[in-house]
Amino acid sequence: MSKQFDVVVIGAGPGGYIAAIRAAQLGFNVACIDEWKNAQGGAAPGGTCTNVGCIPSKALLQSSEHYEHARLHFADHGISTGKVEMDVPKMITRKQGIVKQNNDGILYLFKKNKVTFFHGRGSFVKAAEGGYEIKVAGKEEETITGKQIIIATGSNARALPGVPFDEEFILSNDGALALEKTPKTLGLIGSGVIGLEMGSVWRRLGSEVTVLEGMDKFLPAVDEQIAKEAKKAFDKQGLKIELGVKVGEVKTGKKGVTVSYTNAKGEAQTLEVEKLIVSIGRTANTIGLNPEAVGLALDERGQIVVDADCKTNLPGVWAVGDVVRGPMLAHKAEEEAVAVAERIAGQHGHVNFDTIPFVIYTSPEVAWVGRTEQQLKEQGVKYKAGSFPFLANGRARALGDTTGMVKFIADAETDEILGVHMVGPMVSELISEAVVAMEFKASSEDIARICHAHPSLSESTKEAALAVDKRTLNF
Repeated sequence: MSKQFDVVVIGAGPGGYIAAIRAAQLGFNVACIDEWKNAQGGAAPGGTCTNVGCIPSKALLQSSEHYEHARLHFADHGISTGKVEMDVPKMITRKQGIVKQNNDGILYLFKKNKVTFFHGRGSFVKAAEGGYEIKVAGKEEETITGKQIIIATGSNARALPGVPFDEEFILSNDGALALEKTPKTLGLIGSGVIGLEMGSVWRRLGSEVTVLEGMDKFLPAVDEQIAKEAKKAFDKQGLKIELGVKVGEVKTGKKGVTVSYTNAKGEAQTLEVEKLIVSIGRTANTIGLNPEAVGLALDERGQIVVDADCKTNLPGVWAVGDVVRGPMLAHKAEEEAVAVAERIAGQHGHVNFDTIPFVIYTSPEVAWVGRTEQQLKEQGVKYKAGSFPFLANGRARALGDTTGMVKFIADAETDEILGVHMVGPMVSELISEAVVAMEFKASSEDIARICHAHPSLSESTKEAALAVDKRTLNF
């Protein structure tokens, strides 16, 4: 007889492990299944985010930023270092150590919350009395039964048609995070979050980086004013970004990769690089899930079909995170996970898609929440906007990083905040104030009248709110 659980979670990424922990906190007997392995073959829960995404990329961004500061900016502070060198294998080892700390932390949290962890791939077998049978294919194969199933199987990197990832020359985010030496030349197809972050890492370490982007506009999802400011900074740093390109044949050889493409003018071009990172989006991961065994519905994109509450077409089966509709963000997956666990318990879980923050961890960082100016114009919404540059912020001057600005957009009549957009130092931390404000339906006047510590970068948030009413105090 298979082991019986109230809730079985398939996947232990941000959506899965959080769903399992919250369900356990609510008194359910919970199992979580995950197949990620570390180099030694041991369990590595945390999904793409922990293993080959958010966490390791931030580790490399931090290391490369330290290197660039030591090489180019320490002298401004009166610090002499002599010749600065980067040990790339040591940087990668540090990154792997941080990943393992996170893996081990999740396993500890499972134990603390009495979640039963199964290391292997979870797949549907059949509907069973009062629930579903789930096969776990690990070192040993076993079957467990769950009354409620939460699918949190995440996503995979999308490859170019006919150009599979070999992780030697054609790299996904996985291969881009594991390079053992700095390539002299690096190509990126796609200027999204992953592309820009990985491009930033290797540019700082000495790569000549070229980004090929099919869209005519840079970061079209970002407020146009902010995107232009960001591109100006990236251009100045030496990131070569070509917009409006059409990628043709991609060939690998002994020395690297050759990409044939046409530029925005329609001219045929060739790019030769040692390594090519392909960052053109991600696809829902249902590999091996065996959805057809129980009649689980998928859409034309391969994502699991869910309603507003993350319910699938099957009773007692839920899905969260990258495998369903909505932005592919770790924190969105976590919010859905908590909401689903609470809905199973008969509570009213809450996820507000309108206040999910977005962040690009480049330098300068880019962060935003809510609607952009271009969206409001398209929707015919009357608004007023105000911005404040970090150039006029005392803390930014002291940091030596005055790039960028904070921008507020508010309803023209009610003054309710409709969107906040930032580019500059540490805006990944500043954006949370805007998220809280919007969740509580705050006005720009509310933020303008709140006391902010001096000197701090957050004063730029206050000043941008003041700018909506054309009454900044420091610019």
